[in-house]
Amino acid sequence: MVTAIQGQGTTEQQWLPFLEALDLPELSLDPLPTRVTVVAPHPDDEVLGCGGLISMLGALGVPVDLVAVTDGEASNPGGSVTPADLAVLRRQETGAALAQLCVPDRVCYLGLPDGAAGRLQTPVLEALRCPRDSWLIGPWSGDGHPDHEAVGRACEVVAERDGARLLSYPIWAWHWAAPHTEQVPWARARRISLPLPTQAAKARAVGCFTSQIAPLGPLPADSPVLPPWVLDRFTRPSEVVLT
Repeated sequence: MVTAIQGQGTTEQQWLPFLEALDLPELSLDPLPTRVTVVAPHPDDEVLGCGGLISMLGALGVPVDLVAVTDGEASNPGGSVTPADLAVLRRQETGAALAQLCVPDRVCYLGLPDGAAGRLQTPVLEALRCPRDSWLIGPWSGDGHPDHEAVGRACEVVAERDGARLLSYPIWAWHWAAPHTEQVPWARARRISLPLPTQAAKARAVGCFTSQIAPLGPLPADSPVLPPWVLDRFTRPSEVVLT
């Protein structure tokens, strides 16, 4: 299900009362996984979707590995920064963000082409190995963005193949979906309440992605991919994953 992502979408003011009324069950961290592999279609997806959870697991001593599928080089086509330079910048931002979350910079950069959804699934399947008693955290396969959906489907196959527990994070679904949208499997949703220090760490990590939250230059194509009304959805005191 690839969905057009247009306009400002569903506002955080619409989401908050719905999520409060939904009263989602809390995600249990007991028993802790032996290892966690987080998969990001683009740099910043992992921090936006589950940066708080990553920080909490790292603080509990769980090894956390990140698989960065693309370098996000196609985020601002026609902008002032070339795709090659943007790829370098976004890798640097990823390292800085992980430092803010206080987890080691253990990243496997696959360097696959940004925006080539049809060419992402097989390499991701081949790259991922997730033993039993581990968690695999990736994008939701119904998120509405082609890259997210391709990577999400790959994560589903890997979790089934390897026996890992799969957690899926929505990113663009918060934009195109609305409260009670039937395509979103709310029955599978779990809340992760973030302590205040974790919220602050996540906010600092998000702030590391300056290429996405600030203009890259003077051209219209340099506009931020993550303006404030998008970031509002990812600065809540909790996160939501699908189990």
